[in-house]
Amino acid sequence: MTMSLQNLLAIGRLQAHTPDAAGIAKLLQAARRNLTDARIEQVSADNRFDAAYKSIMQCAMLGLWANGFRTATSQPGHHQTAIQSLGTTMSVTQQDIIVLDALRRQRNASDYEGDPVSTATLEACMAAGARLLGHTKRWLQEHRPDLMRLS
Repeated sequence: MTMSLQNLLAIGRLQAHTPDAAGIAKLLQAARRNLTDARIEQVSADNRFDAAYKSIMQCAMLGLWANGFRTATSQPGHHQTAIQSLGTTMSVTQQDIIVLDALRRQRNASDYEGDPVSTATLEACMAAGARLLGHTKRWLQEHRPDLMRLS
């Protein structure tokens, strides 16, 4: 069961946010930069994974921002909230959300338990990040061109 963005706002998982083109451009550029960094082969798989995952989270934040929300980072689970909101914020398919959420769980296992990141997982994260970044740019251009004038 997915909750509406208004329901997530009411229970404190989201906060109201007024997006602006400069902020959107800055976060979109950061997502691009992180995905580029994830491709640097001289860096460990764990750190490359972190960069690719960061790009995914930045895209998820862009979706929320463009819809007038941001996660309440003081609440646990804000990464999960952002990813699971992608269907509502930017019409990301449920199949893609399942993949992104699995990558979130892998990120937690790596960050909090020291689990190493496999090459296959790294490649999956980079591919998912690239797909989501492309989707995010297209969605913003189509649905919020007013926020894309600086990007």
